[in-house]
Amino acid sequence: MSKTTKKTSGLSQDKNWWRQAAIYQIYPRSFADSNGDGIGDIKGITSRIPYLKSLAIDAVWLSPFYPSALADGGYDVDDYRDVDPKLGTLADFDEMLAGLHKEGIRVFVDIVPNHSSNLHEWFKEALAAKPGSKARERYIFRDGKGANGELPPSDWVSHFAPSSWTHESTFGGKNNQWFLHWFAPEQPDFNWENREVQKDFLKTLKFWSDRGVDGFRIDVAHGLAKDLSEPFRSMPVHEGLEQRGNKGKGIWGDRNEVFAIYKEWRKLFNQYDPPRVAVAEAFVHPERLPLYASTKTLGQCFDFRFIETPFEAHAYKVATKEAIELAQKNKSSCTWTLSNHDQIRHATKMGLNPAVNRRSWMLSNGTSHPLDKESGTANALAASIYILGLPGSTYMYQGEELGLHEVTDIPESEIQDPQYLRNLKVDKGRDGCRVPLPWTASGSSFGFGSGGAHLPQPKWFADYAVEVEEKDESSPLAIYRKALSLRKELQTKEEIKWHKTTDISVLHYSRPNGWNVIINFRAENYQMPKGELLLSTRPVVNGKIPAGTTVWFKKK
Repeated sequence: MSKTTKKTSGLSQDKNWWRQAAIYQIYPRSFADSNGDGIGDIKGITSRIPYLKSLAIDAVWLSPFYPSALADGGYDVDDYRDVDPKLGTLADFDEMLAGLHKEGIRVFVDIVPNHSSNLHEWFKEALAAKPGSKARERYIFRDGKGANGELPPSDWVSHFAPSSWTHESTFGGKNNQWFLHWFAPEQPDFNWENREVQKDFLKTLKFWSDRGVDGFRIDVAHGLAKDLSEPFRSMPVHEGLEQRGNKGKGIWGDRNEVFAIYKEWRKLFNQYDPPRVAVAEAFVHPERLPLYASTKTLGQCFDFRFIETPFEAHAYKVATKEAIELAQKNKSSCTWTLSNHDQIRHATKMGLNPAVNRRSWMLSNGTSHPLDKESGTANALAASIYILGLPGSTYMYQGEELGLHEVTDIPESEIQDPQYLRNLKVDKGRDGCRVPLPWTASGSSFGFGSGGAHLPQPKWFADYAVEVEEKDESSPLAIYRKALSLRKELQTKEEIKWHKTTDISVLHYSRPNGWNVIINFRAENYQMPKGELLLSTRPVVNGKIPAGTTVWFKKK
């Protein structure tokens, strides 16, 4: 018997609502602070529901808000079925959820199944238990090598540490074993061959689904199943796509066994009416994406290709066609995205010379090469409006609607990201895209809260503040709002038709109802076909589309 979500006035009961939705990612600690402690919180999100409604989005995706010591920005979870006291309470969450639902906005929450935090009750129990115990079997503990077990069990490396194995004595364990972690030592990996682990995550998914949550973003969805057969295979470098291959037989990720887990999750999701939605974060070969996006598994999978696709016509057309063909193959929908909490903001990427090594540039605090902010913002806006016209769902990251750039000069003493702190400081990390949003042009934290902000905000944030852009009809915020509102009106079948253009740096596609989209990458004043202009990211004068511009129009 299916469980029907309590209906609210604002929510459609369309089971396919997610296929062409606009989803806005909120990084809770950096969105809005309700109590002045410098940390964004659940009540802060609730206070900004009118703003979210003004964006005409279909859903929000909340990055982790669970209890956490913040070894990795909240992706080290102490308790999967509670709210971090610094961010609020379950009652606050319920109030926020009801408020969003009332305005027709659905809610995704982030699920982090690959690992817990070292402060999770299970891991505390594991450290106190003996080798081979039930408590230790929930994680991946092994004896070390060397005469006295003083060496790691294998040569595997971690994303945030030289070794993916940490000796249990680091956290007070006394049994001379090592535990596995793909990320920071404070993020011990679960043993997904363990039935108790599998059942407990079903409880977590049910807990939030019963509460009314509409969907889940699955962190590191490709990482749960691992080859733990001994002797361990050698992998002294990070297992990338080249090392892993495309047969589902890697060491760390994208193993075929993971789909049995997601098939069980899908059975749970389908018990609800409408069914719960899930989207996988899976860094895998493109031909493997449909396995995660299958109707028998998670249903959707992020396609990250546009995050690194050069801002030029041929690359965009190839990326678009490949993504649509993959989605059609599996009867899923495309998932377009240009930014998220792990990426340099795309306005900054598009304002840099493509030849610049972005990692080195970030380590120079953004000083080694010039950044053309104006061009970057314009190109980013053109790219965003281009993908908003495509069939499928679009995932946006907070602040991109303001044209925000990366904060490149966070002092070392204030950096929080283990990607910098644990990697010999060779990567500046992700804090620059996680700086709290500017709501006003003045104040101690630009309207983020009544106090300071947990990451430093630069003075130039004043130029990108919500209150400033709301007064400017040509601002990125105004254009996003118009585009997202029009998108709801224009939405049609998940089909696309390409049209020839008179310049190779221009792309033109249309949707079945006559909705046309042109993006001009570099052509000087490209002539727009005859039609009704609906939207333009830059002024169109006498039908001339300037470079770095996207237009929507209806043909006459």
